[in-house]
Amino acid sequence: MQNRLARIIKPKSGHCVMLAVDHGYFGNIPGQLKCFGDLNPLFQYADALMLTRGMLRSCVSADFDIPIVLRVSAGASMLKDLSNEEINVTIEDAIRLNVSAITCSIFVGGEYEKQSLMNLSKIVNWGQEYGIPTLAVTAVGREMVRDHRYLGMASRMAAELGATFVKTYYCDNFENVTSICPVPVVIAGGKKTPERDALQMAKNAINAGAVGVDYNYYS
Repeated sequence: MQNRLARIIKPKSGHCVMLAVDHGYFGNIPGQLKCFGDLNPLFQYADALMLTRGMLRSCVSADFDIPIVLRVSAGASMLKDLSNEEINVTIEDAIRLNVSAITCSIFVGGEYEKQSLMNLSKIVNWGQEYGIPTLAVTAVGREMVRDHRYLGMASRMAAELGATFVKTYYCDNFENVTSICPVPVVIAGGKKTPERDALQMAKNAINAGAVGVDYNYYS
């Protein structure tokens, strides 16, 4: 497990830059994501690639040596309640794909909060059995503000359930998130922002205790 994690979070720097291109699994297909092949030039600049098994098999060359963080959850589209997810990939298929980590989302405060937390627990158990790190992607209910109180709570819950590392949103007072989460934290890119602003957010997050970023191509 530590060897697989070291492929993502580089031991020399203690940091990572992940590229998230898994948004199509719930129907969010903006701009260039319609032409997945156009993103291939970006892969060489990422420490890891986060995506679904369908796109991995169809759109990423088998001879391209990049660590894969595989999304193993799916459910409702963006037209419905996204928290209504289940695990849709077996651990055997993840192993066949030679992934470096597996991931699912938790929706703290969402309609299907408990289900999402049990999904995470399930893949944590798989990861422990087969030595595969688990990334928990945190989300909070629509009525909940993305601030350090709720994001910190969600991140800590993910760690308590056994996640190897956590992905969450950046917010003000982000050190209050990382300080209560005992596992590495990476930040999500979120909505498209000017390049300088995105870089400044990454710097602020690292200074506040994050180990890296998981930006999508349009962050």
